Amino acid sequence: MTDVSRVVLLVEDEPGMRRFLRASLGSHDYRLVEASTMVEGLEMMTTRSPELVLLDLGLPDGDGIVLCRRLREFSRVPIIVISARGQEDDKVAALDAGADDYVTKPFGINELLARMRVALRHADQNAAPYAASALEFGELRIDLGRRLVTRKDAPVHLTPIEYRLLSLRAQNAGRVLTHGQIIKEIWGLSSGTTAHHLRVHMATLRRKIERDPSRPVLLLTESGVGYRLREPEDTR
Repeated sequence: MTDVSRVVLLVEDEPGMRRFLRASLGSHDYRLVEASTMVEGLEMMTTRSPELVLLDLGLPDGDGIVLCRRLREFSRVPIIVISARGQEDDKVAALDAGADDYVTKPFGINELLARMRVALRHADQNAAPYAASALEFGELRIDLGRRLVTRKDAPVHLTPIEYRLLSLRAQNAGRVLTHGQIIKEIWGLSSGTTAHHLRVHMATLRRKIERDPSRPVLLLTESGVGYRLREPEDTR
């Protein structure tokens, strides 16, 4: 159960999926408001003030990716796409449009609940950042305030690019960022940097922070989409 009831906007035109999520989320103390079209979704967003959006892509009056872009014009509320479209291009397009995560139908409710907790926790942290600027991921500790990275209490020597890549992922822990989003943040869109260059830097970074770079447990690849850093441990 969550500590308090949190309002979730579901934009989904399938009655069966709405019934399933209404029952499942209601039993975990989420308060669901529902829309079946883009127009209704926009209206609910402005009148019901949801804390998270679950968004289907195949809506009767348009593509959910368009709605995602519209919502991002005025809101930073977490958006999780739930769609039967499982192609990498669809995932990249949704994430680049501003979605925080992407879950492919059919999915288990426990997976969706875990993704929702990550998205809500990240939103809460953005609103009220960690009291301490140090984040711990198992053996790895990232002190954002001091720009210091250690593993097993020993300093990890990173290049400026490697540190920026790691700190960007740490500030978005638990969320997948696409290749395009990372390249834009680190190098800029006009830099000419490609996904291949990014993969080379990530491979080098893994060798420095992972116990076994061939079986990473911290910096995870979302095949064809981007990268996800696992959630930090709560050391408070």
